[in-house]
Order: sequence, then structure tokens, then C-alpha cells
Amino acid sequence: MEDSTIIDLYFARNEDAIVQTKTKYGRMLNSISMRILHSLEDADECENDTYLKTWNVIPPQKPDIFSAFLSRIVRNLSLDRYDMMHADKRGNAQVGVMLDELAEVIADDRAGGLSESRELAEILNRFLSEQKELTRKMFIRRYYFGYNVSEIAEKYGVSESKVKMTLLRVRGKLKDYLEKEGVTV
Repeated sequence: MEDSTIIDLYFARNEDAIVQTKTKYGRMLNSISMRILHSLEDADECENDTYLKTWNVIPPQKPDIFSAFLSRIVRNLSLDRYDMMHADKRGNAQVGVMLDELAEVIADDRAGGLSESRELAEILNRFLSEQKELTRKMFIRRYYFGYNVSEIAEKYGVSESKVKMTLLRVRGKLKDYLEKEGVTV
């Protein structure tokens, strides 16, 4: 089913919208959450919370890119759950490492206002569009989807040290780019 049709079901308050969303995007949402939480039960709960949140925000919102809209919701719900788990000393250190890598470069967009996060997203998109394709893909897999270094290396057939070095360099370039754009950490 087309995304526009699914969104129309949400606007019609037809519960089949959730069924169709789960059918089309359930595996993707669960995968994003699993990479952050490393717990099937927690990932399933975040996936289900994504459907509820989507139901509550459509309408009035009408997303342009439905998959990106859903990805952002599940990612933020998963990061919130990770924060809760981490505060209780039950979290998985991998996500902490991933977030720490970016902490020196970019602020957490969940805390800022919507207009600030959109502006930051536009700046980040411009920055990434100027990078080599492989660098851009590595960055997105690492910092948006939560892949670990070894998974990225295997996916692109490169060594782990190449992935680490590429990510280190792109973070440095991003920091310089953000400063040039007037964005402070």
C-alpha cells in the first residue's frame, strides 16, 4: 500500500492505518530500535509506541516522507528508553559510545525546539550532501541507525580502522562546518 493511502487512513481515523503501517514498516522500526536497545522486548514496545504516537499526531501533521517520519519517532522513543535504562545502570554501553562520539560535535536534538531541530537538520543535510557517498552512508548508519563499527565495515567491505578513521574525520569536518554556520554545541 502506498504511503499516501496509509496517511489518508490515519486522517480518516481508520484503525487499518496501524495495521498497514506495521505491515510495511514494522521490520524497519524494530530494527532501528533493536540497534539502540539490544532488547527484543524493549524494541517491540518502542515499535508499538511508535504506532500510538503516529496515531496521535496524524492528523494534524501530514508527513512528506512517511518512512523518515516513523524512523525519527522510533529512534527518539528508543533513545528515551535507553536513557531511562542507562540511568538505572541497565543500559548497553554501545549506544553510549555512539552518542558520546557525537556529543562533542552536535547537541541532542530531542531537547531543542522544533524550529531549532529543523534548522539543524537542514544544516546537517547540506553538510552530508557535500561528503563522499561512502562517508555519508557510514555516518548515517552509525549515528542515525546505530550500527556498530564492525557492522559498517562488513557492510561496505572495509576494515574497522578505516570506518573509525572515516567517522573521526567526518566528525571533525562536521564540527568545523557547524562553527562556520554559527551553530554552537
